[in-house]
Amino acid sequence: MTLKFEPTQLRAYFVCGTQDVPGQDLNVVVQTALDAGITAFQYRDKGNSQLTTAERFALGQQLRERCAQAHVPFIVDDDVELALALQADGVHVGQKDDRVTQVIQRVANQMFVGLSCSTLAEVQIANQLEGIAYLGSGPIFPTTSKADADPVVGLTGLRQLVVTASCPVVAIGGITVAQLPAIAATGAAGAAVISMLTRSPDMAATVKAMLTATEVH
Repeated sequence: MTLKFEPTQLRAYFVCGTQDVPGQDLNVVVQTALDAGITAFQYRDKGNSQLTTAERFALGQQLRERCAQAHVPFIVDDDVELALALQADGVHVGQKDDRVTQVIQRVANQMFVGLSCSTLAEVQIANQLEGIAYLGSGPIFPTTSKADADPVVGLTGLRQLVVTASCPVVAIGGITVAQLPAIAATGAAGAAVISMLTRSPDMAATVKAMLTATEVH
C-alpha cells in the first residue's frame, strides 16, 4: 500500500545512498534517521556507489520495508524501473532524466512524482504539467554531494521559486542546521539533505531542528 503525498512529508527529507556513507551499513543509517523522525527518504544510490543492479534492488527492498513500517514515504531517485519494482511511494526526477511527462504517464496512479527545478523557467514549465507532487529546488548553497550541481540559487532565488511554483517546494543543497529557519522563512515546505544528516554527530537533534524550523505558527 503506497502512501499518498502530503506536503508535510517534505519537512525533514533525507536523501542517501551507499556512496554517501562509506564504510557504514545504509540500513543502519536509514533506520537511525527514521527513528529520529525524518518525514521522507529518497534512495539515491549512484555516483561512487559500488553496488551491482541486483545489490541495489535487494538493499532497496530492505529500505522500502523500513520506511513502510515507519509510515515514511520511500522515494527512488531517477530510476523509474527500480521505483516500480520496489513499489516505491514516489519517484524523483531531474531535468536531465527521462522527460518528466513520460515518467508521470509511466507511474500514473502508482506513485507520486517529484521534479528538480532550479530556475524560474523550469518552475513555470512544471506549473503547466499535471501530476507533479512537489519540486526540489537548489542548490540553495554550495554543495559537495553532487559533482554536477546547478549554479547556487540562494535564499532570494528560493523565495522566488516558492512564490512562482504551484506545488510545494523542498530546498536542497549545502544546507546546514543554522540555515534552516531562513529556508523555512522563504515558504519552502522543508529541506532535503544528505551530508547534514550523514555527518551529524546527533541525528535526532538534527532532525528535530528540521522539524522545528517548519512548525506551523
